[in-house]
Amino acid sequence: MRVLIDACVLYPTVLREIVLEVARTGAFTPLWSPRILEEWARAAARIDPAQEVIARGEIALLTARWPDALATPSPETEARLWLPDAHDIHVLAAAVDGRADALMTLNIRDFPTRVLSAEGILRRDPDGFLLEAWHADPEGITACVARVVAEAERLSGQPLNQRALLKRARLPRLGKALD
Repeated sequence: MRVLIDACVLYPTVLREIVLEVARTGAFTPLWSPRILEEWARAAARIDPAQEVIARGEIALLTARWPDALATPSPETEARLWLPDAHDIHVLAAAVDGRADALMTLNIRDFPTRVLSAEGILRRDPDGFLLEAWHADPEGITACVARVVAEAERLSGQPLNQRALLKRARLPRLGKALD
């Protein structure tokens, strides 16, 4: 399954790391566009200019790890699409031109299912998507989450409550399932 990942899923860090850790298992093929990656970097810059530098480094690592994940939408595809927020058309266009099966986003309101389904694309929220992946492979997904939590603990220098961390990462159902 090919899944285009929206910028709101790539940034914040814990959510991105869990989603990509699951992708590393081969559960799905991640996709993104140059503009989505740029949105991530700009969102980080709004918090702190130093965060933009970190984000751009992470983007470089991401593109090196998945060189085939780049889905660049054509102007023709963008011109024929409609969404409630015109600023999101590039995301749907990247999904269409990247031959994505699904679009993973937290932005449900601006990606109506009827518009996406007309293009053969499912809208998926990360929590529901990862919960389904966990049902299909409980041990594998549990291990993915454990690796991300362990790295978050290493970076913070303190133990973290996994369920609370997942809830903050907008993955409450997955957190509950892993308890």
